[in-house]
Amino acid sequence: MYSAKLAFAIPLLLVVIDTAFHRPKFTLYSTVLLAPLFMFYAVAVPRRPRKIVQPDRFQEFALLEKIKINHNVAIYRFALPHQTDILGIPSGQHVSVMATIDGNDVVRSYTPISTDDNHGYFDLLVKSYPQGKVSTFIARLEVGQTIRFRGPKGHMIYKKGIARAIGMIAGGTGITPMLSIIRAVLKNASDRTEISLIYANVKENDILLRDKLDDLATKHSKIFKVHYVLSDPDEGWKGSSGFVTGNMIKMWLPRPAKDIKILLCGPPPMMTAMAQLTNELGYGKSRYPSKPDDVVFTF
Repeated sequence: MYSAKLAFAIPLLLVVIDTAFHRPKFTLYSTVLLAPLFMFYAVAVPRRPRKIVQPDRFQEFALLEKIKINHNVAIYRFALPHQTDILGIPSGQHVSVMATIDGNDVVRSYTPISTDDNHGYFDLLVKSYPQGKVSTFIARLEVGQTIRFRGPKGHMIYKKGIARAIGMIAGGTGITPMLSIIRAVLKNASDRTEISLIYANVKENDILLRDKLDDLATKHSKIFKVHYVLSDPDEGWKGSSGFVTGNMIKMWLPRPAKDIKILLCGPPPMMTAMAQLTNELGYGKSRYPSKPDDVVFTF
């Protein structure tokens, strides 16, 4: 991006310098004539998107906006250096977030809910817990304050053809890597991978990004389905109640086969139970860390 602009600017600058040395009285004229050409190129010619995040070093990004979802969940929008920049995180991967707390550097992983179709910023969905050091640090950030990021990280990179069908089981903020992959599939008209999602929470107002999920399920009903499960529903709840069971998995997710994948992400106790259930149902064992070729992959 910058090399292209330099390749255009340097010859113009050399013309001005040459004129100044050999025909000084024409220097002003050459500058006046050539300056508009450079300004047109610099302003009118769009910059190509530049991937910003780096895997080997942390960079600081400033909080641009905080969008409250409920009492302990918000979307945090961070600014990239230029409005055409992209974060550069492949679908299925995450970033490491570092905060200095009580003199110690603490690192946690988060999957952006924005994509590289979003230029100039990226979004994190964060649920802050009283005991969560980094999530609490992020929740206390004021607009303009910074925090450090590094990436991409993770063993999963979604690519078309990775499976005929994908079954997902998510709990709480475990929805974020699932949404990343769901969007990657659905934005590609030639990708017909079928996706079935079981999304578990405690209460109905704990269901994160529900509007986005329901909208995608409506627009892409032939290949994307979502089923909600609440462990403590209020009266009138029409989805499933209790915890995710083997029968729910049989009903909503693809049957065991060599050309399918099961993706798991959520609180550790839930993931332990889901790994045991999927193994008992014949999908195979989940290992940690999971590898891209595993049938059952745990984020």
